[in-house]
Amino acid sequence: MKNRPIISKAENEAVIRKCQTCNIAMVDPEGKPYVIPMNFGFDGDYVYFHGSATGKKVDVLKNNPEVCISFSTDHELRYVNEEVACSWSMRYRSVLVYGKAEFVDDPEEKIKILNCVMAHYTERPFEYNAPAIREVMVFKVKLEKLEGRQYGY
Repeated sequence: MKNRPIISKAENEAVIRKCQTCNIAMVDPEGKPYVIPMNFGFDGDYVYFHGSATGKKVDVLKNNPEVCISFSTDHELRYVNEEVACSWSMRYRSVLVYGKAEFVDDPEEKIKILNCVMAHYTERPFEYNAPAIREVMVFKVKLEKLEGRQYGY
């Protein structure tokens, strides 16, 4: 059961673009792992996120901005022999993104990021009112390192 790396940046980006959610891992102030699923936007250079301006995620990221983001898609259970447990496996494609969370305060940049997040899920345009932009927390993660793997493809 040997997986193989996804070498090209284009293949890694295709995996990311195909995903509907991702899991973002961080380290809390006690050194404990903290992982949460999130919706996201992606433009090839950054992964974008939004959420509440207060809470554990914000506190953890302000203390330590280092993150690892996991994307996984194309899951398919398969087997060689239905009666032999060790012959069962899961096809998949996955990418890990490493980087640092950068909080965004500029209203114009927030709108650009929110539009990128929404574009990942729909082609419909959106408008945002000033209070919503002021209250939403937005952060971005520059792709410092990508690691892609696939099995069964």
